[in-house]
Amino acid sequence: HQIMKRKASLILIPLFLLMSLSGCIRYSFTGVAIPAEVRSIYIPFFPDNSTSGLPYLSDDLTEALINRFVNQSRLNLVSNRDQADAILEGVIISYQNSPFSVAGDQRANLNRVNIGVRASFKFTRETQPEWDKTFSGVFEFDPNEDPIDGERNAVLEAMNRVAQNMFTDALGSW
Repeated sequence: HQIMKRKASLILIPLFLLMSLSGCIRYSFTGVAIPAEVRSIYIPFFPDNSTSGLPYLSDDLTEALINRFVNQSRLNLVSNRDQADAILEGVIISYQNSPFSVAGDQRANLNRVNIGVRASFKFTRETQPEWDKTFSGVFEFDPNEDPIDGERNAVLEAMNRVAQNMFTDALGSW
């Protein structure tokens, strides 16, 4: 009977210690490691400085980032930096829609949308950002099928790639 009690205590004590320290340990949701004390993120509007002329770029990127950071992690979106544990901010710096593949008749059969975004990610308790760098998202479409919707869908896909790369870099560095 005494041996059983000792074995149980040898199992229960380390388990209790592990559970009591869990607040200090990083844990993961969907493969994303987030420190326990980081609960909220502020993602302000990303202005479009690309001279693209497309009115929806900023909205598309901001929406893609919010969807990625809020829907694929346990972080809550807050409306100002004073409430946030982390801040992701930046600006769209470039936009290109150019021929990528040319057919025998010298017409483009694929165009490539390439979007560049300069961004930084920072914990509010730190003075320096975790990173400050440029991301790019690329996607091809057939301009002969539907040039307007094709470009629009390519923009959305490119923005989703930018958002995914920022998400991976921000949460992968934790």
